Amino acid sequence: MTIAYTYACRDCEGMEACPASITAETREELWQLMGHHAQIAHAENPADWDQETVAYLETLIREVNVETTDK
Repeated sequence: MTIAYTYACRDCEGMEACPASITAETREELWQLMGHHAQIAHAENPADWDQETVAYLETLIREVNVETTDK
């Protein structure tokens, strides 16, 4: 097992109807994907997120165990 990071947009206040869930190997990758999602699905510019918004979104990121297969 390895650790990954996940974010479900529906967990964000006001985004309850959004079905998007994102999982990535690192927090940095997850933040990039969250930014792309915000731009594409919600017409938001992540550069406009203030520190309070970033801190709130950080609380919505979860660590998950991902099964890996050894080859």
